[in-house]
Amino acid sequence: MKVTRLISACDVKDCPTIYATDRGTFLVQGETPNDHGLKIPAHETLVEIPVELIKKAVADGLI
Repeated sequence: MKVTRLISACDVKDCPTIYATDRGTFLVQGETPNDHGLKIPAHETLVEIPVELIKKAVADGLI
């Protein structure tokens, strides 16, 4: 899989980030919440990212 960094909440590697893949999908880096109360299948996960990151990506025409 080829991964391209689209946008990040900061300039270091440990921040919420959105990546595009050559599969036509997105990868999202963010915090893993534990207090959501949802039943998530073992092969899936949730990540939490700031709304501002999505707004920035849309404003920049990345998604």
